[in-house]
Amino acid sequence: MTARHVAGAVYRALTNRKDGPTLYDVCDPVLLRHQGGDGHLARFYKTALANPALRPLLRRAGLPELRDQTSFQELQNALRQARDDETPDWATIGRPVAALLDTVTLSHPRPGAMSRSAPEPSLADIERVIRTCGAHLLQSFRNNGFIPTFAAFNLIGDPDLRGRDFLAALTGLDARGYKNSTLLFNLARVFIARSPARDVINPPWRGIAEPMWEPVQIRHRSAYYDAFFTEALLSFAETGLATLAETNAIRRASNEMIDFCLKTSREEVFSRDGSRVSVITALAPNPHPRFSRFFTHIKQNLGFGIYVPDCDTTACSFSAATQVGSNDPILDQPLLDFYAGYQVDSGANEPLVTVPLNDNIDYDGGIVTWIDNLAGDRPYGNDLDPTLNLDVLEVSFRNCSRWRILETPQRLQTVQRIIRFQKRLVESGAFSDPRSHIYYLPELYCAYFGRCYAAFAMLPDAARQAIDPDDSFGYMRGRVLVYVQDILIAAEMNAFDAALALIALGHLGADRAAFTPALNCIVSHAGEGGRRGPFRAYEWNKMKTPTRIVVGGPEVTSAFVLMGLALARKAMKRAEH
Repeated sequence: MTARHVAGAVYRALTNRKDGPTLYDVCDPVLLRHQGGDGHLARFYKTALANPALRPLLRRAGLPELRDQTSFQELQNALRQARDDETPDWATIGRPVAALLDTVTLSHPRPGAMSRSAPEPSLADIERVIRTCGAHLLQSFRNNGFIPTFAAFNLIGDPDLRGRDFLAALTGLDARGYKNSTLLFNLARVFIARSPARDVINPPWRGIAEPMWEPVQIRHRSAYYDAFFTEALLSFAETGLATLAETNAIRRASNEMIDFCLKTSREEVFSRDGSRVSVITALAPNPHPRFSRFFTHIKQNLGFGIYVPDCDTTACSFSAATQVGSNDPILDQPLLDFYAGYQVDSGANEPLVTVPLNDNIDYDGGIVTWIDNLAGDRPYGNDLDPTLNLDVLEVSFRNCSRWRILETPQRLQTVQRIIRFQKRLVESGAFSDPRSHIYYLPELYCAYFGRCYAAFAMLPDAARQAIDPDDSFGYMRGRVLVYVQDILIAAEMNAFDAALALIALGHLGADRAAFTPALNCIVSHAGEGGRRGPFRAYEWNKMKTPTRIVVGGPEVTSAFVLMGLALARKAMKRAEH
């Protein structure tokens, strides 16, 4: 994206010929000055969509089919029902918006082929970037007291969220505020995607992972991120490239982040048998998430008032704590007993998945995402993400002895059912389809599969045979490697894509030559982040509802690059001996 591109796109949006009623023609009479009904819907509209920044871009973005008074009135009546009804019929309310969504054409990135003619970068260049990324993470922790991550809204929405998926979300989500924001964000998507404003809000980029160039980025802290940054810093220490002062700083930062995970973010919930279990919440209570005053003020208006624990944050926090060598008693809890209550049995408890945005895959054996808090809240409904299930396997392998998995048939069965879920996903090829994933890219799934595979490979032979008697991991390793080598690194990449490729290739034992395209991409893009860090911010994970919310940051890119280069360096040094 260049300044010229932005200027041209803004000009076209501001001078576009209005061809029918706009978002504001539809919504202003219903939501701008109305008193009564559900006040959140109007607050959300004024905050997120009718603000002075967005209104000029969309004031000429009209839809010709809304010239038909019947269609126009149907849409306004749906908004009135959402505003006024005590228990709205969300399926009926969402129907006219779903029909409009199906007129939008969006697609996932399809990067072109990339030349492989460049030679492998020198070990010195690779080590220089590792040191730079490690220093960036430590400096960020020193400056902030934590390592921040950022969230940004992309109002164009996710290409996978079509009309039927929107209706599934609208009816499956629980909190009314979250339904309101999903309704209005998806209505706005239509006006954006079918107007020149599309090129302002969703400009083109290189590679797969989306750069975070939106002007409003929300800085925050979560145990999930602290667990991830802990692993990255441990990776830096293991390279031997950190100075003595940096090694001491890594130890201090890691211990503080693990305390944040296991103590600050700890929350008790009910297990399915009625007992209480300690898990890790997605966002600890204020002031711990470290939101800015600006976002603290508006997040209630946007409908993000309630947060609940999740299976992924819990698994990753336990894993990072295990790697650091924590002896916190919370780690003695056999998480698999708790997770079994959130594991989908085909037919019997499939209602666990209330937001089936990826119903192209077979959920049987998978663990759902969100955990009911003590009050029974589940604002996001529930969904099932394949990458999350890799994290559950990874933490189980790291705690195989502690949790007596091999000695406890029910725990072993829970693990094996997740493995079968993953094998079906890989066997069908669905792992490479973006629609199969709720929160992550297929390319990140490949990297996290490598991470899971590495934890599995560390187990004794007898344990691996007992857990995976038919060598499902060997089969999946081969399929994932083929995808990374033949698809991911054969195309144009950005630095984040390249880091994901290196993590997968390194953990899965690829040949040294396979690393070269990704290594060259990273080394050549070092410095692209300017004053904010060695690299730009890219998409790490995302939400598909209420709209496409991308999470990442310069520190996140540094962490992924560091881990990928550390694995590549290890493979290069191994090949030299």
